[in-house]
Amino acid sequence: MRLSAQADYAVVMMSAAARHCGGTRLNATLLAGETGLPLPTMQKLVSRLSAAGLIESTRGSGGGFRLSRPPAAISLADIVEAIEGPIALTACVDAGKHDCAVEGNCRVRPHANGVNALVRGALAQVSLASLSSQVELA
Repeated sequence: MRLSAQADYAVVMMSAAARHCGGTRLNATLLAGETGLPLPTMQKLVSRLSAAGLIESTRGSGGGFRLSRPPAAISLADIVEAIEGPIALTACVDAGKHDCAVEGNCRVRPHANGVNALVRGALAQVSLASLSSQVELA
């Protein structure tokens, strides 16, 4: 399992934003320079993260964005789901998806939601505050 580049970049961007928490409004140009991410990518991420309610964005002169909650109240799961959608290791658990060749005889599918919940739970245990600190996670 691997995060998409967009989800990975969102984690990098949100970690950088968390290090500025409590300061002035941020802008995509500032964080692009700080993180090395391309400005167009940052602008897309601001839009998606804002739509998900993880950041508050204001347009125009004096605009910018800031985290909508303290970094300790935003999890890695929140960020990944804002970009990727609900965490699901297989498509068969999605409503309306029935394109699996072994669906009729699959003995794994009944366990898929439990596995997905465990993965989401693990990601939910990692806060943005811990991701933005200088100390490595154990």
